[in-house]
Amino acid sequence: MMFKLACACFVSSLFLFFTYSSGSHNTSSSTICPTYRCTNGPNISYPFWLAQGSPPDQYCGYQELGLICSDHGNPIFSPPPGLYYYVEDIDYEKHSLKLIDVDTVNQTCPRALHNVPLGNLPLSHSPLNLNLSFYYNCSHYPSYVPSIKCLSSGANESFVFGMRNETKGFDWSENCQENVVVTVMKDQITSDGLMNEFAGAMNEGFVLDWQTASNCAECEASDGLCGYSNTRKELLCFCKDGSTRSNKCEGGSSTRFSRLNIGLIAGGIGALMICIILCSFRRKLSPVVSKIWKTKKIDLDIEAFIRDNGPPAIKRYSYSEIKKMTNSFDSKLGQGGYGQVYKGNLNNNCPVAVKVLNASKGNGEEFINEVASISRTSHVNIVNLLGFCLEGQKKALIYEFMPNGSLEKFIHKDFETNPPLSWERLHQIAEGIAKGLEYLHRGCNTRILHFDIKPTNILLDENLCPKISDFGLAKLCSKTHSIISMLDARGTIGYIAPEIWNRNFGGVSHKSDVYSYGMMILEMVGGRQNISTEACNSSDTYFPHWIYKHVEVGSNLTWHGGMTIEENEICKKMILVGLWCIQTIPSDRPPMSRVIEMLEGSLEQLQIPPKPFMFSPTTTQVEPCTTSSCD
Repeated sequence: MMFKLACACFVSSLFLFFTYSSGSHNTSSSTICPTYRCTNGPNISYPFWLAQGSPPDQYCGYQELGLICSDHGNPIFSPPPGLYYYVEDIDYEKHSLKLIDVDTVNQTCPRALHNVPLGNLPLSHSPLNLNLSFYYNCSHYPSYVPSIKCLSSGANESFVFGMRNETKGFDWSENCQENVVVTVMKDQITSDGLMNEFAGAMNEGFVLDWQTASNCAECEASDGLCGYSNTRKELLCFCKDGSTRSNKCEGGSSTRFSRLNIGLIAGGIGALMICIILCSFRRKLSPVVSKIWKTKKIDLDIEAFIRDNGPPAIKRYSYSEIKKMTNSFDSKLGQGGYGQVYKGNLNNNCPVAVKVLNASKGNGEEFINEVASISRTSHVNIVNLLGFCLEGQKKALIYEFMPNGSLEKFIHKDFETNPPLSWERLHQIAEGIAKGLEYLHRGCNTRILHFDIKPTNILLDENLCPKISDFGLAKLCSKTHSIISMLDARGTIGYIAPEIWNRNFGGVSHKSDVYSYGMMILEMVGGRQNISTEACNSSDTYFPHWIYKHVEVGSNLTWHGGMTIEENEICKKMILVGLWCIQTIPSDRPPMSRVIEMLEGSLEQLQIPPKPFMFSPTTTQVEPCTTSSCD
């Protein structure tokens, strides 16, 4: 039996060598796809193509990588129509191209008009790049921060920072009219010369790497070159035998045995030996190899993500550095579903929180989500991700330290340890969280949906300023797509929007975060006032229904003595905002911009929302009610 298995393995190995021999010899792409050139600039060949005048009937190259020649004879790349970049150079061996923004080239004081719109293009930022963050027309700003004088407008000033190096504790997005992220090359900027060097750096351009386009992968895997037919509106695959197929080329079935050389035979013998060893130990090795391969694949996926999305604006640390900054993990702050959080110090003077992810849990998605989402943000109400560690199975994320911990301990009855927050402070926290969510939904270059807004994921700094944290369940999507596809339900019971667990209620969108925010606001009121006691005493009463009944009949919300008129208004305003946010149909919920207006406006301007139709969570879905809270 073992002999037969080994023979079968040997024959299979030889077959693979035959196939590889017939398909691996490379023919220059120029024999299939022509090479073009504008008057100036580099040669244009696969996967790029030249789009002059009317689009050709068919062409060889990636559909997204068409170039045009300018009136001055320079090749131009236009990712979306209306945005243009000079193609300074194309390196076909390194799969990279150097671009310069047409809008800012050769300007002594360039003003960037847009970010780099990669979208779904088969392009990614090179590790050679560095991101600069420009803030234009700022009405308020710290006096000690130098401004860009040549971009000033009246009393307003403009500023530039290395990405995520903005002044801490100051909300630039709130005080400036526009924020544009510009990509330059690292070697053009020194540590202390940004103000004098940004113009020259922008004029030098930046580098993008290209990968195999997803819709062309099958064609290239069959040793073909990908193209497109404008007349038939379909993919083409140009094969080395001169034929053109719709998706992939046929394999070389006519290869003769005589083409194998001694090296190929030796390879087959080596493959036979490997097969014998694997067959002998297959039962023992199978589960181990499977686990190792799965873990290795996850690590490779994460490394590929970091490479394909360009250099993160955060530092990468070694695991030994992580151990050193946490003093070998001696001070544990808490534990979550994917790992433990420890207190640490950067350079012995900057406290940080280090989240060490469990190697045995998850598939790397949480790590990717955190790095992908938070590294794109810069807002006073979003926690700062300062660095990460990726060393095989050892993964960690380094955040700024929040000395007051999470909001949860301040809204539930542990008031001996944590004194109750004033109504004014609760209102400020609710408004800060709303501004953070508004930024995620509209202020970023890419819309970020959090999907896990709850008190434990709101951290408070030394001034009790709220910061949204834990982006492990987040999803990134285009601002042009209001509804996203999501196969799995995600979130925490008690805060999950109805449409996430039942699509009959509507599509999943940023309004799902609005629902979670509304439930959290009601919980903040309930925890502060302990008004959930009556609701908890009835198995048929759901807390939002109970509180709606009191609002609907005009009950005075002063459940405890000592509340002032102002505090009572804050309380009722937060309840009305919360009830608007938890409307059952997503379209009935306000966007976060409207939520901010409601919180900042007067109580008289708020209408009582329709009563939301909500299911009553069973005891298997949520924690039992207590007198301190009712989720």
